[in-house]
Amino acid sequence: MLTLLAGMLLDIDHIFANPIFDPNRCSIGFHPLHSYVLIPVYFGLAFWKKTRLLGLALVIHIFADTVDCLFIGF
Repeated sequence: MLTLLAGMLLDIDHIFANPIFDPNRCSIGFHPLHSYVLIPVYFGLAFWKKTRLLGLALVIHIFADTVDCLFIGF
């Protein structure tokens, strides 16, 4: 359970943005831990047995942020 909650730590990179929260900003590709380079790493972690839960937590987090990006401006 704590491993899945650790997936929420992915949002720690929001503290470096100005403003910290912007409802009209897509996190994917903007924040360092939400970069297009790291997303495949998160998927890779989901397939390795020792990091599967953490990988799934990160993939779910990225998926949720992607859905948020689809509805920006509505």
